Amino acid sequence: MIVKIVYPICCGIDVHKTFLVATIVSAMNPPVLTYKKERFSTFNNNLVRLKNWLIQHHCYNVYMEFSDKYWGPVFNILEPDVRVVIVNPKWVKAIKGNKDDVKDSKWIGELFCFGLVRSSFIPEKPIRILREFTWYRAKLVAHKSSKKNRFQNGFMVCNIALDSVVSDMFGTSATAITNYLLTDENPSAKICATFLQRSLKKKADTIISSIEGFQLTVEQKWRMLQVKNHMEYLASAIAQLDEQLDALAKPYEAAIHLLCTIPGVKRGSAITIISKIGTDMSQFTSSKRLCCWAGLTPGGNESAEKKKSVKITRAGVYLKPALVQVTHAAVKCLDQPYYKVKYEHIMRRRGKKRTIIAIARMILTAIYHMFQTGELFNPVDFPKIDMPLEVREHRKKVAIAEAVKLLKQQGLLPDTFSETCT
Repeated sequence: MIVKIVYPICCGIDVHKTFLVATIVSAMNPPVLTYKKERFSTFNNNLVRLKNWLIQHHCYNVYMEFSDKYWGPVFNILEPDVRVVIVNPKWVKAIKGNKDDVKDSKWIGELFCFGLVRSSFIPEKPIRILREFTWYRAKLVAHKSSKKNRFQNGFMVCNIALDSVVSDMFGTSATAITNYLLTDENPSAKICATFLQRSLKKKADTIISSIEGFQLTVEQKWRMLQVKNHMEYLASAIAQLDEQLDALAKPYEAAIHLLCTIPGVKRGSAITIISKIGTDMSQFTSSKRLCCWAGLTPGGNESAEKKKSVKITRAGVYLKPALVQVTHAAVKCLDQPYYKVKYEHIMRRRGKKRTIIAIARMILTAIYHMFQTGELFNPVDFPKIDMPLEVREHRKKVAIAEAVKLLKQQGLLPDTFSETCT
């Protein structure tokens, strides 16, 4: 087997927190490969020296592992002048017992020289900055949800079963009751009934019964007030972060407007999706490749003509949950029931969870083609699904009548055959 040389001069870098090892692989005189090795620290002055060293040896293609966040500083320094390719570590892992930092960099460079490993997707810097903000927002939302659960559980351990009666523990009436219980020195369950509004007034007796006999100490009140203050701080931080996200997303208003035409996609979800995949779909060879990158395709695990597993991959840690959230909104959308109808058809055969993943893949495929063509959301079979049932049945009867008429003209059906027989 003859392996083709793709990059005659390239460099493999094994990155660590405080240092890196770079090996330039030259294949200018095949089949002989020559190597030049150098060790650099990860401080900026040494990274600049690395860039100058690469340019001095006419090496403008660099291969590097996606190792935690250590690749970031190196990528930032080399990006303007050198083509840097980031690769998943599991595809360049060396054999155990024959590896060290120098051998790793040499092995990475050799793989790159012959084009044996596919690169990972690294978007341009504005998208990377937007991605950092959406990641941080997801963490803050998760922390806020955790604080809400902790606040709610605090009342439960104090014999206050308010969450068993009200649907929203953080609604207007429930918030007024919890504020009263935490701030008043001698709270009374009967006074809590005066804070009820609208339909909750009908449940006044039940709410009083859920609060009577509570055991809330001063120390427990103090702890729960701290949790509440932290929760309010997180809400304020998320609001400020949303303002900054809107400012960062202004250059992508056209793409956001495009995505918002998809059922279930709102502005926040559109910004999150753009921060993960960008707007340039040339990075992905096809929609199937994009779905695979997002972890929405079944894994291939087959041996002796037996499929051992068809579970989806673990990729798309942030993109996949965002698409699943969009899917849940899309299948409940009544204004545009396209994905709702799709969900109902597939769910009967595949179950709810698999159907959600299938719809999420449909949405991501639609996003790929919309970014490619610049067209609004308008699938080919959209009229068939969105039209009223009576119109759909009428068109079906017309199609059957035309088919029967054509078969009669061709002599494939007798003249006495009626459309009602179908």
